[in-house]
Amino acid sequence: MKDDNRNGTMIEMIKVSKTYPPDVYALRDVSVSIADAEMFFLTGMSGAGKTTLLKLLCSMEYPSNGLIEIGGRDIQKMRGKKLAKMRQKIGVAYQDFKLLLDRTVAENVAISMEVSYKKPQLINKRVKDLLEILALTDKHNAITGELSRGEQQRVALARAVANSPTLILVDEPTGNLDATTTARVMQLLTKCNNSGATVVIATHDHSIYRDTPHRIMELRNGKLHLVREGSAQ
Repeated sequence: MKDDNRNGTMIEMIKVSKTYPPDVYALRDVSVSIADAEMFFLTGMSGAGKTTLLKLLCSMEYPSNGLIEIGGRDIQKMRGKKLAKMRQKIGVAYQDFKLLLDRTVAENVAISMEVSYKKPQLINKRVKDLLEILALTDKHNAITGELSRGEQQRVALARAVANSPTLILVDEPTGNLDATTTARVMQLLTKCNNSGATVVIATHDHSIYRDTPHRIMELRNGKLHLVREGSAQ
């Protein structure tokens, strides 16, 4: 997702609205720019539209109105191989996980790297490293469907970041976790961000952004409001 004309911007949303039949307004005229290598927090009550916004950014859904550019490209115009190639550069940790429950933890984490034809030894090392960071080393060969929700949540995050995507979208990453494990999750996301990834985190857990310098915006009634400007680290 490189484009010399995009002025360091990873995400550009201009007057984006999303409606669901018959007349539910999930988003109303949302405009925001998110920079390359920015960590951005999206807050709001349950049902505020956070998940909808993330789905629009990874083309799981399309806006009713407005423009969305990722890496300087209009994603609504992407189809076929171009869309597939862009999605390989976006890692998504879904709120409902979307894991392969009959596969092992290692197999779930490895999937995005296998699709990109990474070498087996590189895949194995990356899987091992991620599971260690997230305190899941002992679950390497466990069947994913037998894990707790908190463990599945961490597997979903490991899978999202495994292929070193340039854009990482994370939906409520700490909802089932204790404070210690939450710290591990944020350590991993911060490491990805420091390596150059743009990270967008939708959350209602203020503890994960309270002591950070990052920008925070809140969705209320489908509209986006600035809570805090970001500052350089």
